[in-house]
Amino acid sequence: MTSVPAVVLGATGYVGGELLRLIATHPLFDLVAAVSESRAGERIPDTFPHLATPFDDAEFAAHDAWLERVPKGSPLALFSAAPHGASAAMIAKVLEQARDRDVDVHVVDVSADFRYRDAVAYESVYGAAHGAPQLLGDFVCAVPEHLADTDTQHVAHPGCFATAILLAAVPLLRSGLVMPELFVTGITGSTGSGRTPQPGTHHPERHSNLYAYKALAHRHAPEIANLAEAASGTRPGINFVPHSGPFARGIFASVQAKATGEISAGQLRESFDSLYADAPFVRVVDGSPRLKNVVASNMAEVGVAVSGDTVVAMSAIDNLVKGAAGGAVQWMNRLFGHPDAAGLTGIPPGWT
Repeated sequence: MTSVPAVVLGATGYVGGELLRLIATHPLFDLVAAVSESRAGERIPDTFPHLATPFDDAEFAAHDAWLERVPKGSPLALFSAAPHGASAAMIAKVLEQARDRDVDVHVVDVSADFRYRDAVAYESVYGAAHGAPQLLGDFVCAVPEHLADTDTQHVAHPGCFATAILLAAVPLLRSGLVMPELFVTGITGSTGSGRTPQPGTHHPERHSNLYAYKALAHRHAPEIANLAEAASGTRPGINFVPHSGPFARGIFASVQAKATGEISAGQLRESFDSLYADAPFVRVVDGSPRLKNVVASNMAEVGVAVSGDTVVAMSAIDNLVKGAAGGAVQWMNRLFGHPDAAGLTGIPPGWT
């Protein structure tokens, strides 16, 4: 099949770097621009030394200096790893310029800018006007495993915490075996806070440490509730306590609920086995998922346990891959009619 030109906006962050890594070995996408205004003209390996082999001579491009690299009339896979609040305006500008060149663009946005269909809902959570409200109807937001088809041109990725939590929560809600009030604990690695150092991600603060933050007040909780309802048909209460973990990559989420009646672990697991039977990147396991089984891959592990009327579903993902860049590539594969797994089945390292 003919390769599709691919562009990454916000290419110098951790998610941008992971997108570049995945595109470098993808059989169907061909990188034409890694866009970064702050590092335009600098070599990609100067920022990401581990990408020196595929991108030794490649440089970051400025925002207004790359579209001519895409042939007129060509398709384009546009990945945005730009920050929340900035991504929407960047995408809108690219789409406008692309129309003038008859370039057919599919967008997957990893920021939060298109996770709501309504500008007022977005603005109530993020406290700022939306950068491109006219485009909101052109995006759908979902975990790939929870939406078989989309009739939109573009997709918003749910994000790392949301992905981990939804993979555990949606089968619970769909089963009808639990009350819809969910109590969620999530532990994330330091890369989830981005590339710019902050007190909460500084190594001496994070190493051998564990602490909660924004308990019951995390801004992604409303997004998780909306997406869980869209995927299951049931509106859950999301009582979310996120934690900062002493590791770089990964998210472990536990979702607890009360059963509606007598229940066994086997009954509960059937709901997970059924939903994820054809999902190449979700593995339902006995016992607890483990981060080391999924880090640096697009895989997710999920597991369940039952004691009396208390139910727990657990999930483990790599926040930068399944929770961001890998999920974005999975969606882009689908938008172009490719198998979900294209370019995402490389064997990750062990003992990470």
